[in-house]
Amino acid sequence: MRIATWNVNSITARLPRLLAWLESSSTDVLCLQETKCAAEQFPYEQLRELGYEAAVNANGRWNGVAVLSRVGLDDVVMGLPGGPDYEGLQEPRAVSATCGPARVWSVYVPNGREVDHAHYTYKLGWFEALKTAVAEDAAGTRPFAVLGDYNVAPTDEDVWDPAVFVGATHVTPAERAALAALREAGLSDVVPRPLKYDRPYTYWDYRQLAFPKNRGMRIDLVYGNEPFAKAVSDAYVDREERKGKGASDHAPVVVDLDV
Repeated sequence: MRIATWNVNSITARLPRLLAWLESSSTDVLCLQETKCAAEQFPYEQLRELGYEAAVNANGRWNGVAVLSRVGLDDVVMGLPGGPDYEGLQEPRAVSATCGPARVWSVYVPNGREVDHAHYTYKLGWFEALKTAVAEDAAGTRPFAVLGDYNVAPTDEDVWDPAVFVGATHVTPAERAALAALREAGLSDVVPRPLKYDRPYTYWDYRQLAFPKNRGMRIDLVYGNEPFAKAVSDAYVDREERKGKGASDHAPVVVDLDV
């Protein structure tokens, strides 16, 4: 079984590439983030033609998440149970579903913006709610994983130059502590292998030739419980999909399971 996660940075802009990638990659389950598309405008029919069902939590703004599956899509839960509001609304940043033998969450963790911004406090609260919401599945016997754009680099090894990020979000002790707390709920970091260079970055800014210079970050993560982690036979960053015209600024992270 092949499961992947990908921040597509607008499914409308990325649809031809997404459809081609699904056909070529033999992916069974794909967690999407930053769809930037209202649920009613989602390309259900094009995906159905390829054999995929879709569970979509989106309102057309800059966030939005989805789970695509060709191995079943059951027990769908929209949103983050108990999650905090931001400016009076719970943003569409989580969706979970059972896909064949595994249960997955697709999450788009709040960016945080700046350390002294209200969005940063919201981000930390969102992590706390996520830990509580996934605890039961994380402790279960079924393969379970939380996949997505976490907007946190777990360690200094996960950014191209730690000095560049001093004082910025994505690398602060509080954010990394939130990740550690999530792991303590019974999840482990499934670290993928890079297809090139020595570090499995998943995101490269569009600016300043960041991608060809490999000035990246590993912020798209797969956190799996023990049954999930034990079933992993391979994991890699599909760096090739970050290349060329019309690419997202994130690359897919692909995990193969023997289940």
